[in-house]
Amino acid sequence: MIKSELVQRLAQANPHLYQRDVERIVGTIFEEIAAALSRGDRVELRGFGAFSVKTRPARTGRNPRTGEPVHVEAKAVPFFKTGKELRERLNKVPVSDEAGASGDTASADVAGEPAGVAAGE
Repeated sequence: MIKSELVQRLAQANPHLYQRDVERIVGTIFEEIAAALSRGDRVELRGFGAFSVKTRPARTGRNPRTGEPVHVEAKAVPFFKTGKELRERLNKVPVSDEAGASGDTASADVAGEPAGVAAGE
């Protein structure tokens, strides 16, 4: 999902809001998260996850083309750790997949043919 799709879905879910207002809200949220991270703060959205900044120390890298050593400066990188509720939601097995995971062989045949026959073997 991209930002414009998020704005569109939120606008559809909240018909009492104008789309331009939803765009402003989403933009403001992203700007505030970025501003907090640039200050070195941690942003925690309960149930979703936490954004933080990790620093990578300076190191000596290699130029992949020539193989010669190159100095790489220390830098700060954004880091996201998922929240417990989001992790559980992602790892929950959907009802439609439970039958296939239980060893049911119905997926082995296509249109009543044994496995391999439908593929022309």
